[in-house]
Amino acid sequence: MEPETTLLHARFPVSDPYGALNMPVYHSVAYEFETAAQMELAFTGKSPEHVYSRITNPTVQYFENRVKAVTGAADVISFNSGMAAIANTLIAIARAGGNIVTSPHLFGNTYSLIAYTLKEFGVEPRFVDLTDIEKTRACIDANTCALFLEVITNPQMEVADLKMLSSVCREKRVPLIADTTIVPFTAFRAADFGVDIEIVSSTKYISGGATSLGGLVLDYNTFDWRCSPKLRPLTEQFNTPAFSTKVRREIHRNLGACMTPEVARLQLNGLETLVVRYERVVRTCRALAARVRELKGVSSVNYPGLPGHPHHAVTVAQFGEFPGAMFTFDLASREACFRFIDRLQLIRRATNLFDNKTLAIHPASTIFGTFTEEIRQQMDVSQCTIRISVGLEAEEDLFADFAQALA
Repeated sequence: MEPETTLLHARFPVSDPYGALNMPVYHSVAYEFETAAQMELAFTGKSPEHVYSRITNPTVQYFENRVKAVTGAADVISFNSGMAAIANTLIAIARAGGNIVTSPHLFGNTYSLIAYTLKEFGVEPRFVDLTDIEKTRACIDANTCALFLEVITNPQMEVADLKMLSSVCREKRVPLIADTTIVPFTAFRAADFGVDIEIVSSTKYISGGATSLGGLVLDYNTFDWRCSPKLRPLTEQFNTPAFSTKVRREIHRNLGACMTPEVARLQLNGLETLVVRYERVVRTCRALAARVRELKGVSSVNYPGLPGHPHHAVTVAQFGEFPGAMFTFDLASREACFRFIDRLQLIRRATNLFDNKTLAIHPASTIFGTFTEEIRQQMDVSQCTIRISVGLEAEEDLFADFAQALA
């Protein structure tokens, strides 16, 4: 079945006694057993029953199963935010004395996690231009825990060649981990491009209008974890995917960043309309990006879906006609950016991506505002850039707001 059909008709793991079409919200923290032996089997992972909602919950599990059904992932693990999904993933595979190879073009908190937080635990950050395959290959060594990237960087709009990176990772025997939040899994099959672990901030497109915070980790079970000194023992001990076993049985439980059943229910609703919403906002985004670059005062527009973008060819090869609903544009100065944002009448001044409403933000002074100017320059975050997350409004109304704010 097509993704939109699969998302609507994934079956409940247990039939609902009342025949409900929507998965109920299971608010219960704990679950009763008939015998002590059943409790032992459940707590030791030898039976699938739920024991405690910080570990598993029926509503959350159904949300994960729906994502598995449409993506073909071997396992899907949910978290209470996209950053929690990234942090749990990297903590599961990183080790003191190891390193993570990545791009300096990362979302602010992701950069901070790798450059500062994990570094304090002995994990070396190695920042490199991931569009340069030879430089990337030279950065990977026997102590590399993973190569991590965003498939379209925010806000630099850089697109690396995933198949080339996957080839290097296979050669060097390290996993390829990708944050694919900008392009949802209904429009882009990450596993087809060699991604081993996919990370998604379900806060964005999936939540269906910024209703809730959430994150997902999709394990395609395509990497041989015997190549990982940290996860090799799990590969030899359990007849299950070593990465998801490590996350589910240890990291997820110990850090406690679990998705709540209320959030899972909201995001199940969002999944059902994901395909139609995404196609709509991308078409609007592409049209707006093309029209905004003709407005007076706009020095450049950055959207990889437009011909002429330096990464347009690889964008089309990987994402087709749907390369995300975010674009950036540059004005003459920081002051001009602030004046533009202050004059907006329809577009909202707010952070987040892929709300149903269109949002505008000045990344350098907000998302990256706590970094020094030197680090912002290393990350290619300009004081002249405005980021736009396109929503479901009519294209003409949005363009009119751009025009009057730049007038």
